[in-house]
Amino acid sequence: MLKATVIGGGLAGCEAALRLSALGAQVDLIEARPLRGSAAHKTDMLGELVCSNSLKSEETTTASGLLKAELDILGCRLLEIARGVRVPAGSALAVDRELFARAVTDEVERNKGITRITDVADDWDPARPTVIATGPLTVGGIADAISSRLGGNLHFYDAAAPIVSAESVDMSRAFTADRYGRGESDYVNCPMDRDEYYAFTDALAAAETVELHGFDRREVFEGCMPVEIMAARGRDTLRFGPLRPVGFTDPVTGKRPFAVVQLRKENVSGGMYNLVGFQTNLRFGEQKRVFSMIPALKNCEILRYGVMHRNSIVNAPQTLNPDFSAKGYPLTYIAGQLSGVEGYVESIAAGLVAAINLFRRCSGQEPLVFPPETVIGALQRYLTAPNADFQPMNANFGILPPLDAAPRRKSERKAAYYERGVRAMREFVSAADSGICAAEN
Repeated sequence: MLKATVIGGGLAGCEAALRLSALGAQVDLIEARPLRGSAAHKTDMLGELVCSNSLKSEETTTASGLLKAELDILGCRLLEIARGVRVPAGSALAVDRELFARAVTDEVERNKGITRITDVADDWDPARPTVIATGPLTVGGIADAISSRLGGNLHFYDAAAPIVSAESVDMSRAFTADRYGRGESDYVNCPMDRDEYYAFTDALAAAETVELHGFDRREVFEGCMPVEIMAARGRDTLRFGPLRPVGFTDPVTGKRPFAVVQLRKENVSGGMYNLVGFQTNLRFGEQKRVFSMIPALKNCEILRYGVMHRNSIVNAPQTLNPDFSAKGYPLTYIAGQLSGVEGYVESIAAGLVAAINLFRRCSGQEPLVFPPETVIGALQRYLTAPNADFQPMNANFGILPPLDAAPRRKSERKAAYYERGVRAMREFVSAADSGICAAEN
């Protein structure tokens, strides 16, 4: 029987441990909390979501929807758990974070093939099959060991959005609707007219931020750009980004708003709302002052302030093989955000692929690189292609190869990417010999 170690009890680590166990391995899952906490985590549970409660869209015209379809084909367990604790969010898969973490923890702890070990892993044995999924806040001895053995470590900064109480939102200045009428009106939309918007963005761009020692703005990942940095790039940047009003009609005026701030449910009960796209590094007092300039949030109660923290990743083009194994260390696999993927579902995918390939390698089979037409396969290739200016990457159609015959309409092109990717994944899994979805013993 294969005996393996998974270091890290986040999304990637839990998915990796569950898949290795399902394939017949005996797994030691090492998680440092509660012995060592972090600035982002609030509980000692496994699989805790720390930045947002959204796992993005499930629509068949989105890359995130395609990635979920691929994971469904591969039998992803955490995606099944997420759907069991989802909260209304239109076409997005959003979850109650506490229920999700509790369900993941229960799933792991009752699995007879997994032994949860509470310990601080300062190193690992390269001779033992290991998945390192210590996440974007990797610090201490394990960070030093990764840097020493693998080299090329780099970092960037990530930011989390604030959460407000639902009862403090002035619904007379807001309305519920999904963009273009899609979904079931799960978002609360806070419209702004021209004067309100420009007053808000000017204040936001000038607001005081928390000092980050050694911080370089060039290291901010575009996918989690702090809202104040976007505002400083130009007065209309936000209006063409997270505050874009396209697809909405203000029921009070009967017209499209000048800008719209969206709020998304943070929990099942609907008592908390996340400010969509409002990752921030403003000082807490400044967050209260500036965000209260949004008319519907004039009296907002901020339940959790936005924060910014350092994220660590390996330099994947220099460090990893396409199967997520470390160069020079064939039994060591790097998964999750540490590997250079960005996003919750992308991290789950990396953990799943790392587990499959580690098992296959130890079973004498060739590790798998999925088809380039799939998001998973495209991410594998992106991470390991030569890139002097490497940055993390999330699911998007831009990393996929072009369509042979691309439809003229954008929506039809996206649907074609989706259909092609699903077909490629099904054919690939069907043709693979073993060691993907089914238990081996």
